[in-house]
Amino acid sequence: MRIEARPTPSPTMRYLSPLLALGLTLITGAAIFSALGKAPLASLHAFFIEPVSTVYGLSELFVKVTPLLLCATGLTLCFRAKVWNIGAEGQFVFGALIAGAVSLQLADHQGFWVLPVVIASGVLAGMAWAGIAALLLTRFRAHEILTTIMLNYIAIQLLLWSVHGPLKSPSGYNFPESELFSPQTLLPTLWGQYRVTIAIFIALLMLAVVWTVLNRTLLGYQTRVMGENRQAARFAGFNGNRLIWVLLLFSGGMAGMAGVSEVNGPVGQLTTNLALGYGYTAIIIVFMGRMHPLGVLLASLLLGLTYLGGENAQMTLGLPKSITGVFQGLLLFFLLACDFLISHRIVLTPMRGHRPSNTSTREVTSS
Repeated sequence: MRIEARPTPSPTMRYLSPLLALGLTLITGAAIFSALGKAPLASLHAFFIEPVSTVYGLSELFVKVTPLLLCATGLTLCFRAKVWNIGAEGQFVFGALIAGAVSLQLADHQGFWVLPVVIASGVLAGMAWAGIAALLLTRFRAHEILTTIMLNYIAIQLLLWSVHGPLKSPSGYNFPESELFSPQTLLPTLWGQYRVTIAIFIALLMLAVVWTVLNRTLLGYQTRVMGENRQAARFAGFNGNRLIWVLLLFSGGMAGMAGVSEVNGPVGQLTTNLALGYGYTAIIIVFMGRMHPLGVLLASLLLGLTYLGGENAQMTLGLPKSITGVFQGLLLFFLLACDFLISHRIVLTPMRGHRPSNTSTREVTSS
């Protein structure tokens, strides 16, 4: 048995692969619920349908989608060029940390400029954190996968040190959290009783910008060529290092904006629970959305639903929080498996020592 690449993989199956992976995830999830002693159909309903059965539930879905979509928007450009930024989580956390620190410093200031300064600080912080990986890659050829992953843990440790140390609230009863942010530093909500902020419109706007860049600009053409063949991009005269800097800084800025949307949105303060895995989940979103803006939007809605479903499963089914990660992991596993089997096939080879039978017949004549 051997595995070989298919000569012409089906383009239709490539786009149907996410739906097939979703179907396999649902079947496997039903089996897991059954093994845990839960009714499979009722559990799937509680996980995927019940959380968005009300207007408030739908609004909470958009709350989850906002940071996911912002992170995935930045990663889309990077991954199209095969610049593997795995550090959106660290850029998210560092952007949230700096935006939170600036919000605390501006707590007593008033004016229309306060919120833009907070937003800019978070975006620039995410860009700076991604810039470290860009520098290491372009100057020292350090692989971006390793450096961005390591920077994730450094950013999380900086957050923990900050909320346990200099940014810890003196009136917080010794809990590791900052003071609540002043209203002028918070993102405005769309409706009074819901937590959705204007950041959802920023995410949608940036998604449209990415689509325009990829399809209507020279930068998008260079990104696509670099992703297809770096040698061809070099032969065409494209500045690969400059493109890497642009893509990583843009991706880091989007992740930093995602951090602002969370910490200056529904959270409203710095806590130890900001690292929710949005940056890692955004990687699944980009691949499931086939690096296409519309696909990324749909995948963000689905993955955002897994966060709500996990929370609802904790309350109604008594399951642990890790059920969210189980469904996200299953989705990624089946997506990769389907993609692999669409582009490759398994060929059975004859056993060693086995001689194929001679199909030709010998004509026997008799006189």
